[in-house]
Amino acid sequence: MGRRRDLFLLPVLPVLGLRAFGKMKLPNTLLDPSEAKVATADFGETRTYFDGPTGELACLTAGRLRLYAGKQPHPPHQHPEEEIMVIAEGNGQIFLDGKWQVAGPGAMMFCEANQLHGIINTGIAPMVFYFYKWKAGGAGRKS
Repeated sequence: MGRRRDLFLLPVLPVLGLRAFGKMKLPNTLLDPSEAKVATADFGETRTYFDGPTGELACLTAGRLRLYAGKQPHPPHQHPEEEIMVIAEGNGQIFLDGKWQVAGPGAMMFCEANQLHGIINTGIAPMVFYFYKWKAGGAGRKS
């Protein structure tokens, strides 16, 4: 909850951005791929559409990764967020529950928090997948 003194920040919010006003939740919005934050690496291109708290979650990250043939973004890893990946194009393998499994268009993975998981493009063309990670305890809730 904001304080009365915070009202004086309202005129500068467009300059500072919403994050400057405490832990503001992600706004309702529709983003085109050109509006996503782009990061490139030797394994591919990541577009992050959303990254921040919501009314229900401490953090939500959603984006798309275009993974080059024969590449993986990193070895199997774990993190405190739960995660869903949805394969849109291409073919590869997903590491989950200690084994690699074939994954192609339409496949969807769910991974609990702190569990090893990973992905590799085993095809000859780029693999495109969408990812969604979240951690409970939102901006509007007490964790």
